[in-house]
Amino acid sequence: MAKRKQRNLTPEFKAQVVLEALSGESSQVELCRRHNISEEQLSKWKRQLLENAASLFESSGKPSKEATERIAQLEQHVGRLAVALDIQKKALTWLSETGRKNEK
Repeated sequence: MAKRKQRNLTPEFKAQVVLEALSGESSQVELCRRHNISEEQLSKWKRQLLENAASLFESSGKPSKEATERIAQLEQHVGRLAVALDIQKKALTWLSETGRKNEK
């Protein structure tokens, strides 16, 4: 028996199909035929949307712990790069002054 190749459907596609189903303009059977998906799959997507709908309205003003840690790491990295750049500028200035003194 040949295996069917699994399709990778985008989240945008899934959302579009579920919203069509929830709008009631087409029956679930008709949507499934048109988009070549099973009724079970559509029901699963609808359930996922309804279960996670509340999270869409949660306040996103506070960054996650991982994001905060990543920001701290990046700020440290920027600080190190700024110090290294200052050292290079001072070394270049010192070397150019030393070169001018040696020319005289």
